[in-house]
Amino acid sequence: MKELLLYMAKNLVDNPDEVTVTEIPGDEIVLQLRVAPSDMGKVIGRGGRIAHEIRTIVKSVAQRKGLHVTVDIVD
Repeated sequence: MKELLLYMAKNLVDNPDEVTVTEIPGDEIVLQLRVAPSDMGKVIGRGGRIAHEIRTIVKSVAQRKGLHVTVDIVD
C-alpha cells in the first residue's frame, strides 16, 4: 500500500523528492502522506476530489488483500 501511495503522489506533484509516506501499523493501518507545501493543492484537488480518489484507490486495493487502510494527508 505504501508503494502505491508513493507512486500516485509522486506523479501528481512538482517536487517528487519531497513526498514521504509513513506507515503507522495497528488494527487499521494509517498511511500519512506528506508533500511540499506548494504541492498540497495538487494532492488535495478542488473540493478534495483528488484526495478522495487517492483514498478510494488505496482502500480498494487494501480490501482485496484483506487489510483496512486509511490515508491521512498531513501538512
